[in-house]
Amino acid sequence: MPESIPSMRVAASNVVGTTLREHVLAGMRAAPGATGEFTSLLNHMSLAIRIIHSRVRQAGLADLLGYTGETNVQGEQVQKLDEYANDVLLTVLDKSGHCGVIGSEEVDDAVISSHPGKYVVLFDPLDGSSNIDTNVGIGTIFAVYRRAEPRGVPTVDEALRPGREIVCAGYALYGPSTVFVLSTGHGVHGFTLDPAIGEFFLSSPDIRCPISGSMYSVNEGNHPRWSPEVRRWNAWIKEESKQDGRPYGMRYVGSLVADAHRTLLKGGIFAYPSDRKSPDGKLRLLYEANPMAYLFEQAGGAATNGVDRILDIQPTKLHQRTPLVLGSKSDVGAYRQFVTNERTE
Repeated sequence: MPESIPSMRVAASNVVGTTLREHVLAGMRAAPGATGEFTSLLNHMSLAIRIIHSRVRQAGLADLLGYTGETNVQGEQVQKLDEYANDVLLTVLDKSGHCGVIGSEEVDDAVISSHPGKYVVLFDPLDGSSNIDTNVGIGTIFAVYRRAEPRGVPTVDEALRPGREIVCAGYALYGPSTVFVLSTGHGVHGFTLDPAIGEFFLSSPDIRCPISGSMYSVNEGNHPRWSPEVRRWNAWIKEESKQDGRPYGMRYVGSLVADAHRTLLKGGIFAYPSDRKSPDGKLRLLYEANPMAYLFEQAGGAATNGVDRILDIQPTKLHQRTPLVLGSKSDVGAYRQFVTNERTE
């Protein structure tokens, strides 16, 4: 019997201080027909994140800062910590026995697991790698899909799925504390790692993104390359209006996982629009945009490419890029009105 995705609304598992393991197990027990494979997969993902956390904390002492001298499929220089995080995730997920296909932002082609399982896992091993050497928040982003034919031979095409088919997504933020934010389709929950024990504890149950916010997050350095519509939105959000709470305050870290985490909790909007330099957008649909869009929608927010829902985009290639706008429903809606010329004020 196919395993049902565990419900994360089990009352006993939503108490602050509950461990991630207890939370996931409670969901498994509440799911009719659950086999434990999905639960085991999440535990393996948690293990990989804890291993990466330990190296992030010691990077300056373990010769893991700086570049490897290699260039990845994105044409970007590979950081040593990028490579380490990627190797950890590939190894842990492959050995879990639950993945048929594994895709990484750092690898040209999807990896067909040596132990084919029921799931497809796609991830960005270390988001915000340009900030590694400056001790700014970085993170891991992932999405999980269920294979249509788990007993069949896995193929790369199984990774080319629209985000609406995601069954689980999450991210880890390696900041002042290490936070693991997770959704299996029944709300969004945040866990904080206690490094002394090596366990994640529930710290933010049932996260909800406010309907509107007071902050915007965008790389203003790209302003000269933006379309006239995006420039009008940018000017509008900085104008003074006591009636609707403008101007918004600007916050921009340059790590998607850090900027998105703040926006998820506090509301407002994160925007990385296309521009003349990156006409197709810069962020990766499968490894960054889809997982984040899934989490924001689960938390009551919204995520688009400026016009269309991110989760409805049909991928055509593994490393496809997209513009990304996510945050509070009201703020994302206002952005869309400017981009579609429904609003010009």
